[in-house]
Amino acid sequence: MRKDLEYPFDPEYILKKSKHIKKELLADGTSRMEKRIAVLGGSTTHDVIRILELFLLNQGIEPVFYESEYGQYWQDAMFGNEELDAFHPDIIYIHTSNRNITNWPAPGWDSTAADAALEEQFGHFQVMWEKIREKWNCPIIQNNMEDPFYRLLGNQDGVNPGGRTAFVRRMNERFAEYARSTENFYINDINYQAAAYGLDAWSDPFYWHMYKYALCLKAIPWLALNVSNIIKSIYGKNKKSLVLDLDNTLWGGIVGDDGVENLQIGQETSMGQVYSEFQSYVKSLKDIGIMLNVDSKNEEENALAGLNHPDGVLRPDDFILIKANWEPKSENILTIAKEMNILPESLVFVDDNPAEREIVRTHAEGVSVPEIGSPEQYIRVLDHNGYFEVTSLSEDDRKRNEMYKANAQRAAQQASFTDYGAYLKSLQMKAVIRPFEALYMARIAQLTNKSNQFNLTTKRYTQAQIEEAAQNPSCITLYGKLEDKFGDNGVVTVLIGHEEAEDRKDGDRTDGRESGGDSAEKALHLDLWLMSCRVLKRDMEYAMMDVLVETCKARGIRRIYGYYYPTAKNGMVRDFYGLQGFEKLRENEQETVWRFDIPDNYEKKNHYIEIEK
Repeated sequence: MRKDLEYPFDPEYILKKSKHIKKELLADGTSRMEKRIAVLGGSTTHDVIRILELFLLNQGIEPVFYESEYGQYWQDAMFGNEELDAFHPDIIYIHTSNRNITNWPAPGWDSTAADAALEEQFGHFQVMWEKIREKWNCPIIQNNMEDPFYRLLGNQDGVNPGGRTAFVRRMNERFAEYARSTENFYINDINYQAAAYGLDAWSDPFYWHMYKYALCLKAIPWLALNVSNIIKSIYGKNKKSLVLDLDNTLWGGIVGDDGVENLQIGQETSMGQVYSEFQSYVKSLKDIGIMLNVDSKNEEENALAGLNHPDGVLRPDDFILIKANWEPKSENILTIAKEMNILPESLVFVDDNPAEREIVRTHAEGVSVPEIGSPEQYIRVLDHNGYFEVTSLSEDDRKRNEMYKANAQRAAQQASFTDYGAYLKSLQMKAVIRPFEALYMARIAQLTNKSNQFNLTTKRYTQAQIEEAAQNPSCITLYGKLEDKFGDNGVVTVLIGHEEAEDRKDGDRTDGRESGGDSAEKALHLDLWLMSCRVLKRDMEYAMMDVLVETCKARGIRRIYGYYYPTAKNGMVRDFYGLQGFEKLRENEQETVWRFDIPDNYEKKNHYIEIEK
């Protein structure tokens, strides 16, 4: 992650050096997913797109943009055009603002008149959103409205039915209601962004009248960061874990030198209150599934004593791994990633010491290391960077810390066994493997966008696409949940395949059309097979294979094709299909194709997991 694209950043530098930054990003060798993003603007959007591209590239997404003509957001959405129709957007971002409100109330209006104006203005947007959902069936990101930059009625402008401030706030609540009730619809909260930036500066009328910008030029990087955070969250690019230093990060003072009793934490001093508030913020991150770990130069005994401070909010049990030793922090953080089976780029490292930050930034490639400033700024810096942007929040997310802690218990138990089969048997594993169900659609879509290492084709699906596959009679879909004596791992594996007819003489596809006579038979082509790395080597992949074969046989399918598309991250599954008994047909730099002819006497591969169908 580039330091100059993490908050707090220099917006003038980003705007001035955008071409140079883009060139360096494209040359850094990072493997990125490509996404087509249509930006429909109610104001000038060229610079928004220019800077948004930088943040997306930095977050592992290579965007291709469609840009509407100035002010044509509604016309493009409602009626389309040849270019937009051919573009097939993956995401549509609607960049509007209160400058696009055309039906303002007037001072002196009563509630009835103001309500009618609100419904008419909201209807203008709602009919557009419904048209987009019907035509493109892709995620929508919609700006809400910033407060007006003047208040005709003074402090009563937010109270009186005819006040513009009241109108905007009620409109924003209607937008929020729609978002709460609509899948794949996300609000970009420019009302908050403008307030955080400073409304007078954000809404400087000069930029509207001179350039038709809905915000001032220097605020564009702040807006672009927020939009990019929504997009990277939709596609599973969020960070997963916060790794924290201890001394002068979670409390004031050095526990080994000052003693526990002299640490600044709690309500007795102003600085103690600052650290308590930060600890409360960190602890609340667990509620949205962020995993907490410690990386501290300390004796473990002292670290634990500090975390058990009677006025502290965090406790040792709040952390999955506590690396308190005298090893380089860069080595510790890479060990944390390895032990948790996640990539270093999933981690955010927080340390008050600028030298330690630079060491981790240099020697632990991929880890995000924000410049967190003074203790009073810690929360704002982490929050404004949007590392953990929430676009969906599943039960599995909320339980993630407990799941990974249970994994640590499993690892400890494994160490006590000399026979791995006996260890697997001791886990008393049970799995549910079924076709996709409505209850888990959000989690399944989330997995397709988060899993990188155990992902054979690295295809990404929106929730709408997952639902479409589940309803397609030519598709086979399976999800797998796994639990054992240590806890429930939730949905951990997903599979999608589609049927095609083929001529068994040469095995060529016929794109679903039979080639005539008895020679055309059905085959299944696997579009997606992925699994969470936290259940690696637990036989869950074999359990899925057994259920897949059973499902294929029930549908008269006798042959399965598997595809492996190599990336920089999924080398661990290069030979996965070979281990499942597939025959390799061909291999090149772009793909490896495997085939499995289902025998009549297929022998089940799973011996340790009890399957509930």
